[in-house]
Parts: sequence; structure tokens; C-alpha cells
Amino acid sequence: MFDALSTRLQSVFASLRREGRLTPELVETALKEIRLALLEADVNVKVVKAFIDRVRDRALDEEVLKSLSPSQHVVKAVRDELLALFGETKGGLVPGNRSPRVVLMLGLQGSGKTTTSGKLGAWLAKQGKHPLLVSTDVRRPAAIAQLAVLGEKASLPVFDPAGNLDPVSRAAGALVEARSKGFDTLIVDTAGRLHIDDELMKELAAIKAAVQPSDLLYVADSMTGQDAVRSAGEFHGQIGVTGVVLTKLDGDARGGAALSVVSVVGVPIAFVGSGERMEDIELFHPDRIVSRLLGMGDVLSLIEKAEQVIDQDDAADLEDKLRRNAFTLEDFAKQLKMVKRLGPLENILGMIPGMGQMKDAAAQKPDEKQLGRVEAIISSMTAQERRNHTLINGSRRKRIASGSGTSVEDVNRLLKQFVEMQRVMRMMGQGGLPAMARGGMKMPPMSAGGAGLPGRKRKKGGPWGLIKSR
Repeated sequence: MFDALSTRLQSVFASLRREGRLTPELVETALKEIRLALLEADVNVKVVKAFIDRVRDRALDEEVLKSLSPSQHVVKAVRDELLALFGETKGGLVPGNRSPRVVLMLGLQGSGKTTTSGKLGAWLAKQGKHPLLVSTDVRRPAAIAQLAVLGEKASLPVFDPAGNLDPVSRAAGALVEARSKGFDTLIVDTAGRLHIDDELMKELAAIKAAVQPSDLLYVADSMTGQDAVRSAGEFHGQIGVTGVVLTKLDGDARGGAALSVVSVVGVPIAFVGSGERMEDIELFHPDRIVSRLLGMGDVLSLIEKAEQVIDQDDAADLEDKLRRNAFTLEDFAKQLKMVKRLGPLENILGMIPGMGQMKDAAAQKPDEKQLGRVEAIISSMTAQERRNHTLINGSRRKRIASGSGTSVEDVNRLLKQFVEMQRVMRMMGQGGLPAMARGGMKMPPMSAGGAGLPGRKRKKGGPWGLIKSR
């Protein structure tokens, strides 16, 4: 979401790094570019003005002007003020001991309330909670059925009294059900409209009075920019909002809503959603978002994602196989599946310090469909062939190609890259990287999963081996 803004800001800082000392003229030039970048990102005008004034005051400090590292001081000032835009929020739900905790999901139609309700339930379940879901959206076609499908996908119970189409009664009944069955959290998915109207607000106020929620989360579609911020303000003024959930952060939204909502509405961002999968919701960490925005990566979030998908026993087993040079195509297929569970490869790149610019280079973006091609090739092999690739002769390669819908050349290319990868791993295990460097040996083309993928010729200068470019 912040790609364009991040690129503009990093360009400003790069120009400052070429200067030996800061001058008022340089500061004003940099601030002009930063102002334009924020306005183009659809940040609220008043927020931008206040932000620029605060950065100017810090950048024009006498000690900063005399500094030998001007860009570092400006980056620090921008970083600190960006963090200030998000306030003291730590993300998540409001602290409290009430049981069952009632979470009321608010928002306009199409913002992603129902999907976010399911995601939040799945997230709470991972935290050891026992949530119950209920939909009070009786107007939108299939809204109740959609929540039931999401609940089944996440293995979460959904309260759905047959024939009851009264929103307030459904919410109150779900609260009774939660208390009697021992659920510690009740998530109420409410109805939305294309715009705010009196009928909607009366219905929400009645539901609020019936269940007395501890959390009122406004679900905002980040693609709508400042409209999302204005709507959040209306909901906060009439119903009361305790937190905001920003959805569709994986889209091409310019980021203005995220940078404006706290300052304009006065409500913290609790969660962010960045995909269609049930696990694509996370606590909002302002420091991590700002680090990504400034091209500094987000290693902590990457580690947390890895911890969620990597089994410790599997990791220890893989390490042992690498040490013994026993890494097989079967192991390689497991690693590919693990990489896919981490999420879109472009998002992963954005979390690695220094890789943000690589993520933006169109010729270097990995095509995840090619990961599926490799999986298809390996899945078309027998278990014996996956454990011992040397058994794969000419006739077997034809069978594998036919079974995977690829060509013999694709199979040959994958096997060749796998052999090269094994050789490099063997040398690394023997402390061979220095020897490789002295001997002038080159690393083989590698992909995100560890080996070049079939189907495309390697592009010069591209770090992604044979992964198809977009």
C-alpha cells in the first residue's frame, strides 16, 4: 500500500545523503518533496501541514544544521513524526477482564466487515481464546451464509437461530449463548450501508445497548482513502469507536487513510488486513509500518510469520539433512509450501531491510504461479524418485512432464538447478563459501524457494533465477 510514498521518501533521503551539510535551503527543498509525497498519498491536508511544521522545527535545529550526517537527522525526524501520527497505540483489543468480551464490528457496506469478523475470530483462537460469531446483517443477501462459511473454514462456531431475522434479537441471543456455553468472546458482525443513514445508526445503537460491547471496531477499506477517515469520524461521533481495522493493505491504496485516521478521528488502529486468507490479519505495530515505509524493512513481522508456519521439529530435521547432504526433492517441495504459507513473495521482500527497491522493480517481481509449476513437477514424481533424483532417467522425465503438464525441458531444468543447489549447500556445510570466493566459483541462480524455477530464461540482473517476471 505504501509503495509509492515509500519510494518518494527514500528518494528525498538519498538526495540528502549526497550533501555534506544541511542548510535551510536544503531542508525546505526536502520538505517540499515530502509534502507533495504525502498529499499524493491522500493524507489529510491539515495532518500534512502539522507534520511538515514539526519536521521543519526539528530539522532546522542549530545542532542538526552543524551535523556531519544531515540525512540521518532528517530521517530520524521524519520517522519520529510519522510515529507520532499513529499516537501511542499498541494495536489489538481494549484491555479488560469482562467475559464474555463483546466485539461489535462496524463499517459501511463493502468494507470487509464479515471477512474481518472471521479473521479476527481465527486470530483470537490462535491466542487461546474461544470466540463465538454471529451476524446481524439481515438485509444483505447471503451475509449470514457468508459468515457461516468463514466460521467453518476457521473451525469457529457461528450462532444462527433459524427464522430469526431481527438484528437486536440475534445479537442478544448470541450473548446468552456465549454465557451459557462458556465462550469468552462474542464477535457481532453488523449491517452496513453504502452511506451513513439514520436507520443504520438506530439499529447499531439498539444492538450496542443490547450487548454492551467492550470493543467497537470500525472496519475501514483503505482503498477509499479519506472517505474511510470521514466515515470513521461519523461512526465515532454517533456510536463510539474504540479502534479501527484497516483492510486491503495489500492493494494499491496510497496509504492516506492509515496516516490520517488517528490524528483526524482520535481513534487508534487496532488491526490491519492484507489478504484474503483467514490468517491475513495482524496487530497494528506503528513502528514496523514506519520502518517499512522508510525502506528499513520489518524483520520482526517476518520472524513472527515464519514462526507461525515453521514447525520446530521440521526445522531441526531440515538442518540435520543439510549437514548430512541428504536434502531431497521431497524436502524441497516442503520448503516451497512453507514459503507460500508466509504470504505473497512481494510482501516478504518488503520486510527485508534493503529489499524494498528490489520489490518495486517490475522485472524482478516473482510470479508465484511458477511455484505451482515446480510443485506440480515434484508431485508427478514417485516417492522413490523424490528421495533419489538420480533414478530419473529419460523415460521417467517424459512421464513426469506429461503428468505435471510441463515439458521435458522444464523437468530437466529443475533437476539441474536442484543438483547445483545441493552442491552449494554441501560446500556451505563444509565451510566452503570462502573457498568458492577464492576460486572464483559462482553461485547458481536461486529462486525464492532455493532453486531456479522452470519455464523462463534467466533475466540479466534479476535475482530470482528462472521465476517468471510480471
